[in-house]
Amino acid sequence: MKIEVFTLCDFAQEVGGKLTVVGTFDTIITRSFPCVHQQLSVVIRLRFNIGEFNEHTFRVESRNLDGEACTPPISGTINVKGVGNATAVSHLVFNITNLKFGASGVINFIFYVDDKEAGSIPLYIRKG
Repeated sequence: MKIEVFTLCDFAQEVGGKLTVVGTFDTIITRSFPCVHQQLSVVIRLRFNIGEFNEHTFRVESRNLDGEACTPPISGTINVKGVGNATAVSHLVFNITNLKFGASGVINFIFYVDDKEAGSIPLYIRKG
């Protein structure tokens, strides 16, 4: 399995197997703390080889630098089936609303497949 896209953005959706991603970012700048970010989407596009076609579990966690959870984990299963090609693609799109920040810092979004860490991306929170 290979991660082709793992990003945070303003909006994302999958329709008919096509992934739309709008406004990708890695930094939120706020005038003051505490603050609330109304909505962001977490987007993951995975490519599986034919030998990996099967059911897989996944989990997305968000943790600050102290290892504390920032949002409840997102988990589920992916049932990967081919359509006659040597690889298959799966899209995961999650919306997180009203994300609260008390101070500047970093939140790491960590993606696990079959209980193994597959990748991570940072979200920087700054005052500006």
